Amino acid sequence: MSGDSSAAPIPPAVMWAQRKDKLYVTICLEDVQNKKLELTDKQLIFSGVGGTDRKPHAVTIDFHKEVNPDDSKQLVTDREIVMCIKKKESGHYWPRLLSDSTKRHWLKTDFNRWLDEDDSDDDMAARENNLEEMMARMGSGFGGGDDGLPLPGDDIGADEPDQDSDDEDLPDLE
Repeated sequence: MSGDSSAAPIPPAVMWAQRKDKLYVTICLEDVQNKKLELTDKQLIFSGVGGTDRKPHAVTIDFHKEVNPDDSKQLVTDREIVMCIKKKESGHYWPRLLSDSTKRHWLKTDFNRWLDEDDSDDDMAARENNLEEMMARMGSGFGGGDDGLPLPGDDIGADEPDQDSDDEDLPDLE
């Protein structure tokens, strides 16, 4: 029965990263229609129709520990839904996102946003402030908070000059 809209929903790809006080959760699904996103202190529930195949997708994430839904934000783009979810207890990194240790094929680490627990947060703070301003202008959020998200690729080439090794003059051919 191909094309049956009552088919079981497919879990979308989900990426995550964390800081001492927040989680970054990205639902990777293009052109989402009929989006339903519910965030409670113990779980995130998503459903929607999207992707190139326009099929129903759904996922429920039971968090390892409690979060604060009122201070969390979301940014919806054509390609993904990015959420900055405040942890209820700031401090040590969680050993995993989910309440159980079962490996899920749809859940991956977001290395673009990942920062080790012992690394400095100074570099990320500048990037987060830029996005914080953008999100404030867009007025997105679950219901409050003023914390932003770093966008992938914001720091690409930031510390490098525009010139690379291919720009050197070549010797004349004989």
